[in-house]
Amino acid sequence: MAKSRETKKPAVLILADGTRFEGNAAGAIGVVTGEIAFNTGMYGYQEIFTDPSYHRQILVMATAHIGNYGVHDAEVESHRVQIAGLVTKKFSAIASRVGGGGTLQDYMVRDEVVGICDVDTRALVRHIRQSGAMNAIVCSDGTEESRLKEMLEEVPSMEGMELSSEVTCKEPYDAPALGESKCRVALLDLGVKTNIVRCLTARGCDVRVFPMATEAQEMLAWEPDGIMLSNGPGDPGAMIETIATVNELVSSSKPMFGICLGHQVLALSQGLTTVKMFNGHRGVNHPIKNLLTGKAEITSQNHGFVVDRDSVNSNPDVEVTHIHLNDDSVAGIALKGQPVFSVQYHPEASAGPHDSRYLFDQFVDSMVRVEVLA
Repeated sequence: MAKSRETKKPAVLILADGTRFEGNAAGAIGVVTGEIAFNTGMYGYQEIFTDPSYHRQILVMATAHIGNYGVHDAEVESHRVQIAGLVTKKFSAIASRVGGGGTLQDYMVRDEVVGICDVDTRALVRHIRQSGAMNAIVCSDGTEESRLKEMLEEVPSMEGMELSSEVTCKEPYDAPALGESKCRVALLDLGVKTNIVRCLTARGCDVRVFPMATEAQEMLAWEPDGIMLSNGPGDPGAMIETIATVNELVSSSKPMFGICLGHQVLALSQGLTTVKMFNGHRGVNHPIKNLLTGKAEITSQNHGFVVDRDSVNSNPDVEVTHIHLNDDSVAGIALKGQPVFSVQYHPEASAGPHDSRYLFDQFVDSMVRVEVLA
């Protein structure tokens, strides 16, 4: 069982390439392994930590101060902290905030999340940028380093790992529309963020959230007006059954909107391919260009896989709708002649702060238009 951290209890971070950082314990005391990644966001750490897309990842926060404003019940994206471990420079075990719900330290102890602080995170982020994503281990319980290195060697690669089944809901549940009901959305939960559901219900959608393993016919039997494919963790290429389900849902000709992992699974269902990125996109400051309107958006992103551009270019039925302006990677696609589209980023997040919310309006409009035509 995890315990609260003691003041200045030593901790160590070891990367798969042998790079080693010393620091002090934050959160629960113990040992944790996972793929290490960094987030460039300057705010919103609670929303980041509770995002299911970070499941089984050790997260490095590029901003220097974490924990100073504590936690709040309204600022969660799932029912628990989802990151496997945390690496920070300065970690505050106390919090000062009107209406706050406690400290990040107690929050991490509650969910048994192991962390390390007082690390030179600028040097660590530079190392990850240069060397790429890799597995790592964080220890604050005094385990011998020889044993830690043995444990690290046993950690599987994120490539080929299916993780949505570990974070999806166990049973379907409903989220009613706020105000007048306009349409019904069947949401396939691959690791959904709570704010995706909020953005739909705020626009008059009655939402039914279905577990990842739900068959297409069960979702369609609910008679939805549209299909939502959520975000989530892991390698989309390992989700063979889900890809087949999404292909069947596309064949239903209902409007469909995919976000992040949902975007990748949609692409795979249409014969496209995905590839693992060198170190991924994670933060709230990623510039995207909408090729259909010519407008740019500042977006929130969290992904380590991306749709291969060559595979899109070779498919005449799919078009690129958005690109990432930093590296020209595919950030959005649409199926030609169908109300089916997806993006690689998070329009429900507040990076711009509302630059990308129009995508939810576009989705709702497509459902209402189809209903009227029917």
